[in-house]
Amino acid sequence: MGAFLFLLALCAGPAVAEVSGEPLAQLKRMESDPALSATALRLGAKVAAVCANCHGANGNSTKPDTPNLAGQNPRYLLEQMQKFADGRRRNEFMEGMIKAMKPDERASAVWFYAQQRVARRPAGDPARTARGKTYFEQVCFRCHGSDGHGNENFARLAGQQPAYVAQALRRYRDGGDRKRSDPLMATTTKGMTNADIDAVAAYVAELP
Repeated sequence: MGAFLFLLALCAGPAVAEVSGEPLAQLKRMESDPALSATALRLGAKVAAVCANCHGANGNSTKPDTPNLAGQNPRYLLEQMQKFADGRRRNEFMEGMIKAMKPDERASAVWFYAQQRVARRPAGDPARTARGKTYFEQVCFRCHGSDGHGNENFARLAGQQPAYVAQALRRYRDGGDRKRSDPLMATTTKGMTNADIDAVAAYVAELP
């Protein structure tokens, strides 16, 4: 069985229109068919058991630089898999793993993770969190929602690993990352200081 393991794109642009083929069709059926949904959850759990080595049990990572997958929108996750498969995101290991997956494995994996509850992280520095809240509510909410849950086009940030969020934001701001790029995020993060980035990362990690 193929495995599902990827570094979640945090702030990618529109996604659903680019997803095509059998996995999306199967996902749509899961959303409206309770019996198929139950079957998909069982298969998705088997795939997730392999992914747990990096992404943690039920999609809650124990590694600071590895993203949580729990609670993400399934169509958003499916598009990230497709990006690895077609080369829009580059990672030799991920590309090979995802290309080897069957359509039902891809669809079931994202469906499983979408049903899991992401673990909320307590505040470490209230002042920094407050600063992050202010910044998020002025800028980030436009795409990721006031609750940080995102949608099928933009990643859920609520409950995400703060170190991973900070790393991703710095890569967008600093450029030069050939593995992934996004003009919108490059523009949005251009004026962020390291303190801004760390504050936003701390704030979203606390969101339920």
